[in-house]
Amino acid sequence: MRKILFLMYLVIPAICGLYNVEAQDLNFNDNWRFFNEEAEGAEKNSFDDSSWRNLNLPHDWAIEGPFSEEYNARCGGLPFHGTGWYRKNFKMEPSAKGKVVRMEFEGAMYDAYVWVNGNFVGNRPYGYIGFEFEISKYLKFDGSENVVAVRLRPQDLSSRWYPGAGLYRSVWLKIDNPVHVEQWGAYITTPTISEKLGVVQNETTIVNTGNVDAKVQVKQEYFSADGKLAASIDDEITVKANSSEVSGTWVNVDNPKIWDTENPNMYKAVTTVSQNGKVIDTYNSTFGFRSISFTTEGFFLNGKKIRFNGVCLHHDNGALGSAVYRRADERKLQIMKSMGVNAIRTSHNPPSREFLELCDELGLLVLDEAFDVWKDQKVENGYNVFFEEWAERDIKDMVKRDRNHPSVIMWSTGNEINEQHDKKNGWKVAKMLSDYCKEIDPTRPTTLGMNNFEAPYKMNFAAQSDIAGVNYKPTKYGYIHETYPQLALYGSETSSCTSSRGIYHLPIEKYKTHESLHVTSYDLIGPPWAYPPDVEFHFQEQNPNIMGEFVWTGFDYLGEPTPYGGKDNSTNGYWNGDWPSHSSYFGAVDLCGFPKDRFYLYQSHWTSKPMIHLLPHWNWKGMEGENIPVYCYTNCDEAELFVNGKSMGRKVKGKDLTELIVQFMRYEGDSFQSKYRLSWNVPYEAGNIKVVGYKDGKQVLEEQINTAGKPSKVNLSVDRREINADGEDLAYVTVRIEDKNGNLCPNAANLVNFSVKGAGELVAVDNGNQISLESFQANHRKAFSGMCLAIIKSSKTGGKITLTAKSKRLKSAVVVVETK
Repeated sequence: MRKILFLMYLVIPAICGLYNVEAQDLNFNDNWRFFNEEAEGAEKNSFDDSSWRNLNLPHDWAIEGPFSEEYNARCGGLPFHGTGWYRKNFKMEPSAKGKVVRMEFEGAMYDAYVWVNGNFVGNRPYGYIGFEFEISKYLKFDGSENVVAVRLRPQDLSSRWYPGAGLYRSVWLKIDNPVHVEQWGAYITTPTISEKLGVVQNETTIVNTGNVDAKVQVKQEYFSADGKLAASIDDEITVKANSSEVSGTWVNVDNPKIWDTENPNMYKAVTTVSQNGKVIDTYNSTFGFRSISFTTEGFFLNGKKIRFNGVCLHHDNGALGSAVYRRADERKLQIMKSMGVNAIRTSHNPPSREFLELCDELGLLVLDEAFDVWKDQKVENGYNVFFEEWAERDIKDMVKRDRNHPSVIMWSTGNEINEQHDKKNGWKVAKMLSDYCKEIDPTRPTTLGMNNFEAPYKMNFAAQSDIAGVNYKPTKYGYIHETYPQLALYGSETSSCTSSRGIYHLPIEKYKTHESLHVTSYDLIGPPWAYPPDVEFHFQEQNPNIMGEFVWTGFDYLGEPTPYGGKDNSTNGYWNGDWPSHSSYFGAVDLCGFPKDRFYLYQSHWTSKPMIHLLPHWNWKGMEGENIPVYCYTNCDEAELFVNGKSMGRKVKGKDLTELIVQFMRYEGDSFQSKYRLSWNVPYEAGNIKVVGYKDGKQVLEEQINTAGKPSKVNLSVDRREINADGEDLAYVTVRIEDKNGNLCPNAANLVNFSVKGAGELVAVDNGNQISLESFQANHRKAFSGMCLAIIKSSKTGGKITLTAKSKRLKSAVVVVETK
């Protein structure tokens, strides 16, 4: 973690563009110029960029659209490929001469080429991994302007989902003395942990770029979350000229506060490097005291067996695209935790720094994944193009960057890799990547997700990782465990059930696709390999040695509109056959962050606090007297359904089963008797349905759905009334179309217009509709299933942001957010 300057120090460079030598790590996100075409000579200082767009990072040019059938629906139907240029002017003080100046890019999508003052300084192809270049020798320190230019060239057919485009993560200017801590240079482990004693082992790499040997003093201080000094230790080392040396220390911490999923206690390590009594570098890191172990009997955190209630998450944040906003990831992870999630798989690439920091803080376990493809291509311009030259560097950098995070418990070398079929060489590549991880961090196991059966097990491929990730083979858990008893197992991708929020197709039937291009929320539809969550619950219970599951997926994401458009892994072409379907249906939560019904099915299985959920909506005009299937998801013992006050019967969870139509690969039969859902078939009559939940025979909670009248008003609610005035913080405003009594109108599609005044801006809108071609950047949005979303971003000036939402013939609404 870098030595970030306080805001007071940043004011000067932000105003005058002059970067002071005393600054250490400066946020370099503001005042870039951007051009989204080829620009010959744009790397040169003399190039005229005055007509280019001025913007701040993070920036994803593709999310700006427009949606078009010209682009691949598999990648969101958005223009993520092409050429993009970024340029920035800045000055350095003369006193900075002789220092080591580096520029760090936390992520650039993709194939980044960087020039400083017309000099080419480096290239990094993989868009998901951070990198830095030393630029000292290219800089001018005479007060004249320096220019950094970055060219990105994302290729068509380079991704199987929406990757985004641009400088979508932060950029930093780092100024150091010739002797300094290396990038990601502190490696902190906790080899001994108990309630009474914790040992911190710290291996910090010190770099000396000078021509003279340097004798330095290294102080390691450790602080608890409340800022109290927990321990400290001093070391002295000599770093030879143009070389590096590791300062290795260990120290005892009395009564350490343990990091776990319920109490994610974090510690801060401050490394101070001094020479001749003068501080020359300070480096901050965070870590946690926790132990992990994996056996064929399960996963253990601090000696306690824990099952993975996990989800897979892509890196985009819906309407914001791939641009990294800390609040967007925080909200996403908070929603997942409320579903009962305790683990995240970063499918299928290294996540942002902010994402892992949030997982540390929230107590979420992380499966940190490197690649979707190795040498054998899935799409013609994928990472396979770069694998031979860059795989070692990329995966080692991922491990080195992320190894201090207590949340990270496994390194995944790949996902559904085609080499799992290669009898001769597949196992060799798998071993090579696993060895790279262990070289940098031997404290965590390696894994990968395998969708083939049974080839990777028979061909010595699965055995090259410590843990075998099984994709979509719940019926084979027992067989794999019995046949390969030395392998620790978990469900690395499960279910793949699809749905559209608030959409219910009657009668309930198993179909491949629907003419509406939506998918029913009765939670049983999926592609050929997929199955309802209930099936996974059952086989996990039947095989307690399985460590748990990672559901595909927690959130909807941009691209891969399965079951529409194409077939996964089997085509290099476009998925536009069912246009305008262009985003995922897999999520338990939609693109907006609004829970689908499936969210509550997982919550009913993964949480203990009493909850109950009822579906579908109760607006079925024209179907009076016809039977409507009503489902209840609950963790209560029993539930009773009422229609307009009349009991439809009380049912016992686990005893009264619900028959689901189920057909998927390697499953014998056409149905599944689920003990995880309660259900009734009741004749429709307008009014209300209500379900009452009972624990130990006592009523504990209820939920009621009313038949909604005509749309009458817009209702707004905001996730936070106060946000930071930092130009990056976000407030999410949920928009509901309601009748005069406040009931959600479940079929409403009213157009809502937004206006913002004050210390912020409207940065994005959405509604979770997988076939909507409305711009995420517009100031209006149609409701989908009665709801839509507006996202507000703060400015750097404190004050109030007022959002007004209006819709024709409806009562408007206003919400106010204060920024500080």
